[in-house]
Amino acid sequence: MGPPLDGERPPDHPRAGGRARRRRLLRFAVLGLALLVVVTGVGATALYAKLDRNIAHIDIDGALGPDRPEDAPHDSLDILVLGSDSRAGVNGAYGGEDAQEGARADTAMIVHVHEGHDAATVVSIPRDTMVERPACERDDGSKTPARERSMFNEAYTVGGPVCSVKTVEEMTGLRMDHFIEIDFRGFADMIDTLGGVEITTTRSIDDEDSHLDLPAGTHTLDGEQSLALVRTRKAVGDGSDLSRIELQQQFVRALADQVSGVGLMTNPKRLWDLADVATSAVTTDSSLGSVRDLAGLGRSMRDIGPDDLRMVTLPVERDPEDPNRVAPVDDRSRQVWNALREDRRVPRSATDDRTGENGGGTPVAIPGRAPHGE
Repeated sequence: MGPPLDGERPPDHPRAGGRARRRRLLRFAVLGLALLVVVTGVGATALYAKLDRNIAHIDIDGALGPDRPEDAPHDSLDILVLGSDSRAGVNGAYGGEDAQEGARADTAMIVHVHEGHDAATVVSIPRDTMVERPACERDDGSKTPARERSMFNEAYTVGGPVCSVKTVEEMTGLRMDHFIEIDFRGFADMIDTLGGVEITTTRSIDDEDSHLDLPAGTHTLDGEQSLALVRTRKAVGDGSDLSRIELQQQFVRALADQVSGVGLMTNPKRLWDLADVATSAVTTDSSLGSVRDLAGLGRSMRDIGPDDLRMVTLPVERDPEDPNRVAPVDDRSRQVWNALREDRRVPRSATDDRTGENGGGTPVAIPGRAPHGE
């Protein structure tokens, strides 16, 4: 059960028996955020201190100052989640001919946790979306001027997480309560520690760039294969970033379905290993810069299960000035951001059959479920 119909607030979600217990183990499921399951089970103070040292964090609030959108009056949360290749050298093997020098944010999602924290809407932003980027400060202290036309993921390249948050806030009018970045190599390590993720391909996937070769059928993907899958683009759908996003959304649902069944709470070594790997893979805003803070966020979302995640893609169209880029569809994009600001479900009028909920062209299904989680 997802958020309510347009104009209504998300309701409570009664559950019973084993299904309820499985869902309550899931704290958060967005590209490897299974660490929020893990840290709630790590209790020793000494272990907390070790994991705290793993977590990189940035004072986003201090860097941006007071000139930001007002926080929403209700008890919802807006979290910018990025998947990046920011660790130079380590991630050089990934990306094929798409790989570029410098840090990039290849995956961007705004996770809106509805009031009551029992449902969430995830809005994926295509990395090649043309946006108006604000002026930002570089790591060396120099300034980069604002640009009327800039690819969305260039904000991260020129100004890191702070510039990405600033760009998202100006684009959406939403204040980001938190920021979480997941490093690609760490993402792969987390999947390996979990024991892999099971997916079913309804047709073969052969992508030379991502080094992924999967025949049709059911597979348990290791970390490197999972990373290749979520970065695959040319071998699925129409070869666009939108097709890759559909693939990522299906993978997130598969991860959410399976993370509660790996025995973390009864396997202390696996629990510790995953906590160690996960906290080493993330960069957060300062308010989430400790295991206790991350665990608190996780506990606040303990009732969000796979069926409570509604996944949409920012409505875009081919950019009229550059056929290799996309641009937001203004009226539909406004509907998306207004819905999140008012803590409503994104209306169906905001999405179409190409950029709507769970797309439709991905060759990946979740074992035991309908192809798009319905």
